[in-house]
Amino acid sequence: MRRNRADKRRVLPDPKYKKTLVTKFVNGMMFGGKKSTAESIFYSAIDIISEKSDKSGIDVFEKAVENVKPVVEVKSRRVGGATYQVPIEIREHRRQALAIRWLISFARSRNEKTMFQRLANEFIAASNNEGASIKKREDTHRMAEANKAFAHFRW
Repeated sequence: MRRNRADKRRVLPDPKYKKTLVTKFVNGMMFGGKKSTAESIFYSAIDIISEKSDKSGIDVFEKAVENVKPVVEVKSRRVGGATYQVPIEIREHRRQALAIRWLISFARSRNEKTMFQRLANEFIAASNNEGASIKKREDTHRMAEANKAFAHFRW
């Protein structure tokens, strides 16, 4: 028998915008415990967005995360000797975690000079339903759609 699940840790809201989503994003972006560096990069990106567009930077960020969140994904499931890619719906907590992870990784792989410029442009692209992180979500949905025939293997 398996043991009890660990409780989800409560994340404190960030000092500037009082939002837990911002804290989760900063924590995901952080390298080697350098939280203040990660925070300054994030806040600089939000400031750039506010200057570039007429909307507030934090609204663009929240819209970007909302747009990148996937609804379904595929999980491998062995049945007999074969492995099937079974589409499953994603719980809200994992949807948010995947969206944050994808935004960070695709921002890092962009060509702009500094990280806050990369982040700002990735947020703007994602809030307009374009960019690499949106493409990743679409690919994930496409995989699930293609493997819909194996949905009865769901457990």
